[in-house]
Amino acid sequence: MPVTRIPLGLPRLDADALVELAARLTPRDYDILGCLHQHRVLTTHQIQKIFFTLPQPTRRRLAILHRLHTVTRFRPWTAYGGGSAPAHWILGRAGAALLAAKEGVTVSQLGYHPDVAMAVSVSKKLGHQIGVNDFFADLHHYARRSEGSAEVRAWWPERRCAQLWGDLARPDAYGRWAENGREIDFFLEHDTGSEPLARVAAKLNGYADLAEATRITTPVLLWLPGRARESHLRELIGETDVPVATAVHTTVGDGPAGPVWLPVGSPSPRLRLAQLADAWPDLILGAASEPAGDDGR
Repeated sequence: MPVTRIPLGLPRLDADALVELAARLTPRDYDILGCLHQHRVLTTHQIQKIFFTLPQPTRRRLAILHRLHTVTRFRPWTAYGGGSAPAHWILGRAGAALLAAKEGVTVSQLGYHPDVAMAVSVSKKLGHQIGVNDFFADLHHYARRSEGSAEVRAWWPERRCAQLWGDLARPDAYGRWAENGREIDFFLEHDTGSEPLARVAAKLNGYADLAEATRITTPVLLWLPGRARESHLRELIGETDVPVATAVHTTVGDGPAGPVWLPVGSPSPRLRLAQLADAWPDLILGAASEPAGDDGR
């Protein structure tokens, strides 16, 4: 089947062009575009974990979407060893036009602007954003391998969290995870080691204020880059007014879904993510604004 080729300048997408382009896309393609819109940037490997199984079909489909101008890509320079990082993907102008048409809104109402979308490529927060998205890509990857026993039921990005709760707390993401009959909501704090530990611990005050204001207590997960930093932070935190668990970045085994979480103030062994629901049995499921089954992709 021939591929529709849109001029590189992409001066305008009229209704006929959109119809022709839409006919080339699959439901999974739309899911990829929606995920890129929600979460700003994903690497090839993250897209594979969330939507595919093998690398070759992932790269082949992304190449087609790139030729259709529905996505665009960049490779950030890496300071270590020189060269560039793997391909990073963001939503393209044609992809935004298709998503807007599907939602019955304008591209502006969708909240897309190409310059703003591309700004992440030079942002100092790019590595942090990729780290947050790695966390959820690994959860999706585990869920896809679990054959229905696990599911990412919500994944809200930082900007959506800021709109809802930014006057009190600013989590890096909000998530809802289910596995084998257990279900838990959580706020994620992805720590890269760049902030003083006292500043990381101080963020918990905002979460306590949020719990008091909303009357809903949502656990905070602190995802840390090393065991020593985790140990020192736990000592600094001491007792907390909200449930907190810590773990160290890992992709081995079951990743963040696995038995890597240690509740603060508890001598318990490390628990699976879903088992944290048992560690805090008095929690009421639900964030400060009910997700209504929206996985945020």
